[in-house]
Amino acid sequence: MRPFSIKTKLGTLVVISVLITTGLLMIAIQTKTELRFITVFSVIATLLITQFVAHSLTAPLDEMTTVARSISHGDYTRRVSGADRRDELGDLAQTINRMADDLEAQDQHRKELVANVSHELRTPIAALRAVLENVVDGVSAADPETMRTALKQTERLGRLVETLLDLSRLDHGVDQLHARRFEVWPYLSGVLKEANMVASQRRGMPSGSGRHTRTDVHLHLDVTPPELTAHADAERLHQVVANLIDNAVKHSPPHGRVTVRARRGEGPDSLELEVLDEGPGIPRSEWHRVFERFNRGSHADKKSSDGGTGLGLAIARWAVDLHGGRIGVAESARGCRIQVSLPGNTRAQS
Repeated sequence: MRPFSIKTKLGTLVVISVLITTGLLMIAIQTKTELRFITVFSVIATLLITQFVAHSLTAPLDEMTTVARSISHGDYTRRVSGADRRDELGDLAQTINRMADDLEAQDQHRKELVANVSHELRTPIAALRAVLENVVDGVSAADPETMRTALKQTERLGRLVETLLDLSRLDHGVDQLHARRFEVWPYLSGVLKEANMVASQRRGMPSGSGRHTRTDVHLHLDVTPPELTAHADAERLHQVVANLIDNAVKHSPPHGRVTVRARRGEGPDSLELEVLDEGPGIPRSEWHRVFERFNRGSHADKKSSDGGTGLGLAIARWAVDLHGGRIGVAESARGCRIQVSLPGNTRAQS
């Protein structure tokens, strides 16, 4: 039991009331004072002490009720005082304040998402509308080049919708895994080739989905041993590797190098992945925020922002968590190093 808990305070109140009553009765017996006077004094003293203790307990509850009512009405700026109390009310105040912090952050994230999505949707829709209006008005012909421009904008909208679907899965927190055993080298080689191919196709056009459009960065694959196998959901792992590559390429210097490294883990078919770049790296103070949703990092160059929604690394963490694995930033002599650990075939371990 805590020395300053509510139970202790109420127990102390009862003990003090009994002691006061007993002491007054002993005084009454020794001084031959009438019992009714002693009873009145005892009741008054007990009520005063009870009122003092009750006020110290109910005042914080009234404040918590007021703050909770404000939060329910959408005001997430108010906080409960008394979080430093060493009793249950202090714990409750800390919990309410943490809840208010989380709700305020979520509300800010929601506003950022609405602003980001509105901005990202407006550009391709306006471009697509302009192309189609020109075709309808006869300003331009419906030739392959015009249709190719319209197709690029449609693909851009499709990528944004995919991002929103990933966000929906993040919010629900549950998804079905379809794990299987596969060879790591050909699988990762295909992911890297796809990343290079998509970047080449999108060169010269804005990256509304947040994916990179750079072709000057070299992607290098290092798998040891070459016959390495893993047990995971290939589609979800593709999300992890693709998002980590996109993030690494965006922050790489001109003609830089991004390395995807794969090693065998401790368990059967487990996998240790690393994605390394040669960019400015991530300050240690931001390591805990890297995988938060909508976080683009203060180290990023705002002038060269690609318009991404800041969901890539959050989606990567979600996919790794589905596997029961771990993902995090690791020490690196140069650039940024992201480590991913997948447990592999857990049934084989049991």
